[in-house]
Amino acid sequence: MTTELEQTNRTMISRHSERGSYDRNVANAILDEGMVAHVGFDTGNGVAVIPMTYARIDDELFLHGAIASRWLSGFEQGKPVSVCVTLLDGLVLAQSAFSHSMNYRSVVCFGDATVVADQGKKDAAFKAFLDHLIPGRWDDTRQPDSKESEATIVLSVPIREASVKVRSGPPKDSAKDLGLGYWTGVIPLEMTNSAPIPDPEMEENKPVPGYVKDFDPRRQ
Repeated sequence: MTTELEQTNRTMISRHSERGSYDRNVANAILDEGMVAHVGFDTGNGVAVIPMTYARIDDELFLHGAIASRWLSGFEQGKPVSVCVTLLDGLVLAQSAFSHSMNYRSVVCFGDATVVADQGKKDAAFKAFLDHLIPGRWDDTRQPDSKESEATIVLSVPIREASVKVRSGPPKDSAKDLGLGYWTGVIPLEMTNSAPIPDPEMEENKPVPGYVKDFDPRRQ
């Protein structure tokens, strides 16, 4: 597997190219930390962008939804999609309103989404979906039965034609604005979790699993 992502007209970064990268390892790290992807595609009645959970296995992204979902029709022969995952790391306050920004890490991937027909691969994707969100949960839950599997469509998108964009650090004001005297800096942001809330329908005195107590949404 090559460590460089494919550079095309769709992935070429023209605005702030200094923030761009085609390093597959950097892309994988962002994808593995993220939880929600925004998937864009042509529905036949216009372009839609759908937020979805996802999972990565090696150089493939997997998406899933209900067979009955209207938007999932037409993928049997493959359908072009874009997949974007963004991690927001901070708000950047500059001297001028125009120079305010955000610190972020993002991946945008283009490719044909195809239906996963092989049951073994589909089962592996189901496991990846759950363990991507809550590592360790798959082995501590009832797994999908045949009816649930048949009611679910899994799509595969190759991680090949993609780009990474990252901004970090302090504001970058124009020289003419540096002496204006306003407060400038960064408000760091990160995802955190609170104490687990037990299900009131759960059997009493069930201990909280270690993977729940130790859960860190930052994947650190």
